[in-house]
Amino acid sequence: MDQAALKDNSLKELLDERLVRYVDLKPCTTAFIDTRTPGRQQKENFTIIGPGVAENPDQHVHIEEPHGFNIGGARQPPGCINSQHSHETAEVFIIHAGTWAFYLGPNCEDGEVVLGPGDSISIPVNVFRGFKNVGEDVGYMFAVLGGDDPGHVTWAPDVFDSAQKYGLILLEDGSLVDTTKGESIPEGKKAMAATTPEDAEQLRTLTADDIAKCVVLHNDLHAQESASLTPCGINEYPIIGAESPDEGLVAGKMNWPHGFHVRHMSVDPGFESKQHSRHEEEVIFVHDGTLTVCFEEGEVALVSGDVLTVPVGKPRSFCNRNDDIAEAYVVRGGDHPSPPTLLNTRG
Repeated sequence: MDQAALKDNSLKELLDERLVRYVDLKPCTTAFIDTRTPGRQQKENFTIIGPGVAENPDQHVHIEEPHGFNIGGARQPPGCINSQHSHETAEVFIIHAGTWAFYLGPNCEDGEVVLGPGDSISIPVNVFRGFKNVGEDVGYMFAVLGGDDPGHVTWAPDVFDSAQKYGLILLEDGSLVDTTKGESIPEGKKAMAATTPEDAEQLRTLTADDIAKCVVLHNDLHAQESASLTPCGINEYPIIGAESPDEGLVAGKMNWPHGFHVRHMSVDPGFESKQHSRHEEEVIFVHDGTLTVCFEEGEVALVSGDVLTVPVGKPRSFCNRNDDIAEAYVVRGGDHPSPPTLLNTRG
């Protein structure tokens, strides 16, 4: 086999393990206890990297390799709701399409914020939140959850009542029993105790003003006269994470510990970055345009909605061969970003 064929095979193996095209996403429509409750039946849950928090063992996991964080997605038609719940680790959403309202409190009573394409939100742990597609088109959000094991979802009290009415029982191990299929609670397992109003009072309360501090709008990303140029030549805007003096980047607006950091990347038409590697796994989510990622084995063009994860230490460069700016969001492990290692002086 010649060297070109070897490179082609190596690139295919890399992409088979680490690339998830948006068109190839496999949804689960029964991932959670509320998926039979009216207004919630059409929501689609995606687990892209890591186990996520789905309660249905049939949920498809695209990439199982631990990253220190989980990557997922949510797609919902207009008017579709995700019920009020809380998480044990950080939950970050980046709006890819649609208009979404986020509601706070066990009964949506504490406040709300409405976000659109390119906006980001980081919802703190132990806070009841839910969301709804309030736009006129199908919406999709890219999601990041902290930790290799993000734990279980805590549902608001009314969610349990509605679920049981429509035949679903949540067990203590986080799995579901569907009584409409004749299933019953397996021997040795127990139904999860429903959240009580007293339990709900133990969680944190956030107001609309509080959650505004947890949001970066897409307009904020472009409000800068010029984005910061990192050592590898890429324009990046910090969203989540501590400052990185070696890259000349300040801290993101959401700079409390998440276990990962998030940045917005923009690549101008005709531009190619310097070849570099990183000390953390890097997950790239393309929001707009076409971003080409170049490896020693070859290159791959990522289009809107695609997700690629690059291993620690893997040399790469980015280029844009199209006429429009390419926009992506990158997630890297750790709270304290490290600068890239430059491998040549191209770009």
